[in-house]
Amino acid sequence: MSGVEGGPDQPEGSKGSGAHNRGDGASDATPQLPGGGPPQPTRTHSPGGGGLLLSEIVSSAVWALSSFFIIYWLCQLFGAEDAIWVLIAIWLVSGAIVLWPGIDFVLSRYLFGLRQPTMVEEQRLMPSWYSIASRSGVDMNKYSIWIQGAEGATAGATAGNTVTVTNWAMYTLPPSHLEAVMAFDLASHLHSRSWLSRVALWYAVPARLVALGIRQLLKLSRTIPAVGCTIVGFLLMAYIGILLFSLVFYDSLAVPLLYLSPVLLPFLFGGLAHWNERMADRAVVEMGYGRKMLEVLYGWQAQHQEETRRMGMTQPDWLGGRSSVSERIRALENYIQRS
Repeated sequence: MSGVEGGPDQPEGSKGSGAHNRGDGASDATPQLPGGGPPQPTRTHSPGGGGLLLSEIVSSAVWALSSFFIIYWLCQLFGAEDAIWVLIAIWLVSGAIVLWPGIDFVLSRYLFGLRQPTMVEEQRLMPSWYSIASRSGVDMNKYSIWIQGAEGATAGATAGNTVTVTNWAMYTLPPSHLEAVMAFDLASHLHSRSWLSRVALWYAVPARLVALGIRQLLKLSRTIPAVGCTIVGFLLMAYIGILLFSLVFYDSLAVPLLYLSPVLLPFLFGGLAHWNERMADRAVVEMGYGRKMLEVLYGWQAQHQEETRRMGMTQPDWLGGRSSVSERIRALENYIQRS
């Protein structure tokens, strides 16, 4: 049931050969990891170079700054000007929660909506995970694998020590191609310490909750138009009223521009996510999985071609931060040729 043509090809120089001797069909026997225990770290540099690290730093800074504006905006909206800096100080001090060992579970489960793999799913994922850990020189026991209930080829970036795989990738791809999609998510974890990524994600929680609410409203407007469009229309009219009120009664343009930021920020977030995705694709090439990733994207495109055309998803989804698959394939092919 593989979504890409051809069996899994062992990447050049890979040490986890046991993961590549399996076909893409599920076996009744429990897969056994190669002997010798967990792989020992041998990595000497981080894939993706400065481009991926810079994109992650800029994206984290913009998300955190947006959270600051949202807290400030809500305090202004509800007349709590005297408590603005107290609430912001509490929000800043709350970043110490990242020292709690269970923060990865809370963020993955409740903010990103991920789930932990079942025993059968874990048996399918572990050989590929062992191989990519060996190839990348990381301790496989340091990370936890989570499942994203999505039909995309690659999962969205998370923080801490969480590696994410989509439902489509797990049930469709053979082991060597699973390594490629795991390498895509793992690349973003190899540049900095896990606690720094948790801090950046924690300070982005207010903005991400607002973005999640907007996405849910838009989803509701598509599934139940009568209810969703009514709620969206009411909120849009209220927002326009607040914006007009600020233009009339505030002498400075700073506050109206602050209220105008929700219109502009989705495009900025989309552009940053698009940049981060492109840099992660380049990191996959440097890790030795560029051609496997191309096969994954071609397989996804072949399976979802009719669906994407029917839903109008052939163009880049800038609000969601995703480029079209064909655009992503062209960029990846160009980078492979230059490498």
